[in-house]
Amino acid sequence: MPMLMPQVTNLRLLFFSPFPHLSLSSLSLKPLKPRTLFTALASSYRKRHRPIPNQSPNPGARNKTTLRESRGRDKAMEETKETETAGFNKRRAEGNDKNDRPKKNLQRKVRTLNPINTLSYVQVLGTGMDTQDTSPSVLLFFDKQRFIFNAGEGLQRFCTEHKIKLSKIDHIFLSRVCSETAGGLPGLLLTLAGMGEEGMSVNVWGPSDLKYLIDAMRCFIPNAAMVHTRSFGPSVGGLMASQTKFTEPIVLVDDEVVKISAIVLQPIFSNRAQLLNELSITQNPTEKVFNDRVDVSKPFSPNGKNSPTGKPGDMSVIYVCELPEIKGKFDPEKAKALGLKPGSKYRELQLGNSVKSDFQNITVHPSDVMDPSIPGPIVFLVDCPTESHLQELLSMQCLSSYYADFSGPPENAKVVTCVIHLGPASLISSPNYQSWMKRFGSAQHIMAGHERKNVEIPILRSSARIAARLNYLCPQFFPAPGFWSLQHLDCLAQESTPSSEGSVSKVCESISAENLLKFTLRPYARLGLDRSVIPSQVASSEIIDELLSEIPEVVDASQCVSQLWHQSTETKDEIRLTHDDKVIVEEPWFDENTLPSCLENIRRDDLEIVLLGTGSSQPSKYRNVSSIHINLFSKGGLLLDCGEGTLGQLKRRYGVEGADNAVRGLRCIWISHIHADHHTGLARILTLRRDLLKGVPHEPLLVVGPRKLKFFLDAYQRLEDLDMQFLDCKHTTEASLHAFEGVTETNKDHSFLGSPTSFEDQRDKNTDRQVAQNVDSTLFAKGSRMQSYWKRPGSPVDNNVVFPILKSLQKVLEEASLEALMSFPVIHCPQAFGVVLRASERLNSVGKVIPGWKIVYSGDTRPCPELTEASRGATVLIHEATFEDGMVDEAIARNHSTTKEAIEVGNSAGVFRIILTHFSQRYPKIPVFDETHMHKTCIGFDMMSINIADLPVLPKVLPYLKLLFRNEMIIDESDEVVDAAASVAS
Repeated sequence: MPMLMPQVTNLRLLFFSPFPHLSLSSLSLKPLKPRTLFTALASSYRKRHRPIPNQSPNPGARNKTTLRESRGRDKAMEETKETETAGFNKRRAEGNDKNDRPKKNLQRKVRTLNPINTLSYVQVLGTGMDTQDTSPSVLLFFDKQRFIFNAGEGLQRFCTEHKIKLSKIDHIFLSRVCSETAGGLPGLLLTLAGMGEEGMSVNVWGPSDLKYLIDAMRCFIPNAAMVHTRSFGPSVGGLMASQTKFTEPIVLVDDEVVKISAIVLQPIFSNRAQLLNELSITQNPTEKVFNDRVDVSKPFSPNGKNSPTGKPGDMSVIYVCELPEIKGKFDPEKAKALGLKPGSKYRELQLGNSVKSDFQNITVHPSDVMDPSIPGPIVFLVDCPTESHLQELLSMQCLSSYYADFSGPPENAKVVTCVIHLGPASLISSPNYQSWMKRFGSAQHIMAGHERKNVEIPILRSSARIAARLNYLCPQFFPAPGFWSLQHLDCLAQESTPSSEGSVSKVCESISAENLLKFTLRPYARLGLDRSVIPSQVASSEIIDELLSEIPEVVDASQCVSQLWHQSTETKDEIRLTHDDKVIVEEPWFDENTLPSCLENIRRDDLEIVLLGTGSSQPSKYRNVSSIHINLFSKGGLLLDCGEGTLGQLKRRYGVEGADNAVRGLRCIWISHIHADHHTGLARILTLRRDLLKGVPHEPLLVVGPRKLKFFLDAYQRLEDLDMQFLDCKHTTEASLHAFEGVTETNKDHSFLGSPTSFEDQRDKNTDRQVAQNVDSTLFAKGSRMQSYWKRPGSPVDNNVVFPILKSLQKVLEEASLEALMSFPVIHCPQAFGVVLRASERLNSVGKVIPGWKIVYSGDTRPCPELTEASRGATVLIHEATFEDGMVDEAIARNHSTTKEAIEVGNSAGVFRIILTHFSQRYPKIPVFDETHMHKTCIGFDMMSINIADLPVLPKVLPYLKLLFRNEMIIDESDEVVDAAASVAS
């Protein structure tokens, strides 16, 4: 394959025009048409495309692969040899590589249980993490078994941080089926499926609406990973009709170690006024009360007793975990007195069997020689999210035997040891709920429903430690986390949670949960609370003291970094800016001292790029999966990709209130492709925005993504309302937008920018067909290079839906002062895209027109001409760099890029700054890179916040950032992480 050398052409004179990024050689001499949404970013795709070269592996670079990686790489290399253009895995790009992967059975492990457990406990795995973005998760631990209740976003990352082995998990139970409780489930299933040679699977339990979640996840998770999902309770279509059938506990697990039962809670409303009142009083999204999924438009039941049929997602579950009784101690003296000889009969008695006396004519029963048995501990996990659920809870007769005031037969009475409450603090503190708690007598109550005091203590300590160190070195790019003050938190905690000295504690023990709090169940002698592993608050000063001791030079480095900003200010007048309406540049390389004209007199409140996740495949201790927040300040913001944990990262960056404001201000979410690490945080963001804007006039949020994502979102919306509208990425490509514009321009009286109603009224079927034909003949032209590995759409363009949404896109862009959002196909998997964002022009103080900045995001891709062309003259290129330079074969097999390849794309396109992201998790803290190629490039880190005004300084900071990690070895975090990352779609 010919090598692509940087072509240094003759100096080209570039003029400001509706196409400021195009050179004269690519423009026709025809008069320019007025600029519209579609012509703003028009670029001429050149007929000559020269591929980015494959770099020779560096013999000294680390190149560790698993056996599975090697097989996949070899197969991919064979395929690339057959293609006309080498350098990418065609079968993977087309989605035909599934048969290349080893078949896995994903069997559940069969464990030998230990009835006499030496250790058992329940543990709170984060009260909604430390950012309150998920439902609390609870671990039920036994020597040979693990049970997890709720799998919100961040659970997998939490388990990695705290060395909770995912391979040991046997069952996952959901107390509700929604993004808050199940947001981490897709990633967890994919990771388990990728472990080892055969893969793993777990039992997933939930109420009957679990089927809606499973149906939605089939769009991107193999069926084999979900074969052990089981639902229980009434069918969604007939909740009230079959309610009496499910008044008793449903036994899910019953073995010699534990019995786990489920009690389904269904919300009931006595009248419409009560329903509407409850909807209005639970609008505070921080309380996580999801009761707006009841369809108030449907008629209520005529009898008025049990009101409307609920929607999927309304059901909640109480889980009852009962351990077997602890048998009393055998007394050999009593056995001897009853005429028994030591031996086998002693054992039979201890096993519960009666025996004949050796010296007396009597039958000896176990109760004659054993101390009284101790009832096994009983743990309740109660998720009561709304007042309507509480009404059902208070009326449940099946719970009577667990109450201290039980009046039935004594042998049926049960003593509850611990009750973990997952509901919102506002509901738990209500008089009715407190009265219900008292009925459990002396049980220990743990309030795990989003305790705000835990926000100040980061639960992901490893990433928090690195964030603090980065903040010390370069606070300009790594601002301090936006957490609330402890004083503020303490006040809120006192207001929202019943005090331990309150009315409840006079009858029963009640405490607020803390992250990693344990309640020991076995051994019995240690029954009770265990705070030994609760994380303590670590002041940033302690982390910095450790840093200064470890790397004394960092003091001078910090001062040097600060000086960079002063130097940038002092030399600003010396930098060559554009003059009048032209600038002379030498393509494809920018002079390092040439500031793009779009940065002239730029304001700090114009743009900030916040990297929320810079890792690939799955979350790790140090890097979350892909997500970028384009912060436009007062004009709102956008998300480019939205991997699991995006909401948590927003809260770590901006604080709880700041993140809520950022979600309210979202104008659009753009998703690059269907792989799970790029979109599984989407539902959580959408449902939070829905709750934040409840009662406020607003438009559904626009989500732009590949077609398969629509299938997932449509299926998921049967579970809970996402308040969004979807636009396929293919309708935002240059070719598609021009095709639509061309059709609308043939209607003289109605342009695309006109009234959508009048346009639709007069558009006939021939016009519809013309649109479809134009789109098909451009973007999916037969024989075109992209058509060979980008699948054609399966159905005609539905213009009745697309046109109004394109109008919405135009409105969104105008409100955000953006000139265009344009997608372009890339080489990774079917329907994979990158995106271009361009800001609108602006006027400076003297009326001079300043062109808008241009940001390009590659998504996941191999280097390709489409990406290079889209990046021409970009202000910032955010490019994936999954592998180091010595792993080109792996990069080709998986259709990713190496660090050097990403930089070469930016250099050949003449971009001003390159930000590398999406690093393999084999590089825990910092990837391998060659500094000689980094003159306009910087490595991305989670929480890195790059203001557009600071772009000139960006590459100069990299050597100092590397100083922080000079003592860090590039090692795998664990075998599980690398093995799983090798097979999880990324």
